[in-house]
Amino acid sequence: MIPLIRLPMNPTTPNAMENAISFITANFVARELDYHMTGGWMEGDEATNAAFKPLETFAGKFGGILDEVKALGFDRIDIWTAHLNPAWAGEEHLAIARKLLEERGLKVMSLAGGFGDGLDGLAASCRTAKAVGAEMLAGGLPVYGEQPEEVLAVLRDHDITWAFENHPDEKSVADVHKVVGANPPANVGVACDTGWFGTNGVDAAAALRELAPICRQIHLKDVREAGRHRTCALGEGVVDIPACVEALRETGYTGPIAIEHEPESYNPVEEIRLSRQRLQEWMRS
Repeated sequence: MIPLIRLPMNPTTPNAMENAISFITANFVARELDYHMTGGWMEGDEATNAAFKPLETFAGKFGGILDEVKALGFDRIDIWTAHLNPAWAGEEHLAIARKLLEERGLKVMSLAGGFGDGLDGLAASCRTAKAVGAEMLAGGLPVYGEQPEEVLAVLRDHDITWAFENHPDEKSVADVHKVVGANPPANVGVACDTGWFGTNGVDAAAALRELAPICRQIHLKDVREAGRHRTCALGEGVVDIPACVEALRETGYTGPIAIEHEPESYNPVEEIRLSRQRLQEWMRS
């Protein structure tokens, strides 16, 4: 475990970072299962979609997670697609979501998840993101490998950036480049997930330095050990999070940093509160 160093709260510290820090609602993947998720990620995904789709209860469900995020001190949020899925979110869902976000003063940094329903699904995802004020899709987009020019046209039409998030298959920076290229178009980049780098035994700080020119968002995540994807509070796993923060500082990264922690068997909110505290201190050091 990396010790937490208490630093003075001095916003004028030389080289202090001022990146926006956000909360990804996928952190609540096991919430609808009362944190007894035994069937893997898709079990949580399906349960969450089923809970949030009904329009008659959507305001209460969506408002509830926003209240939890706000209570943790966040004013930035990334909305996981299971909480606002382009496949089922109609105009009434979007109007309710907009109203609830505005009431709480929460700014949406991205729509986060998988965007795997071809060009029509991509267009719907872009519309959903724009409806809640987001300018980025962060996650997987398989159709890009099949129809890159058509994807770029859809992204341009909606003025949306797509940031590819590395997952189990990306075991090196070269694997990330295979998906988006070494010099992708301006509206294509990467959302670097430090936790998946750690799971795959990749030096996350080194990867951040290499990917800096095309990095659009950071999913800052720690994992308990290489070889598995058991997330934990920042600074308590095998990913050298302070080194990652230093890499972002050195490369001049000014984009958003999203805290990601998705345990299957317990509520992560207190560990996320601690992670945010630690991150702010590392950013000031």
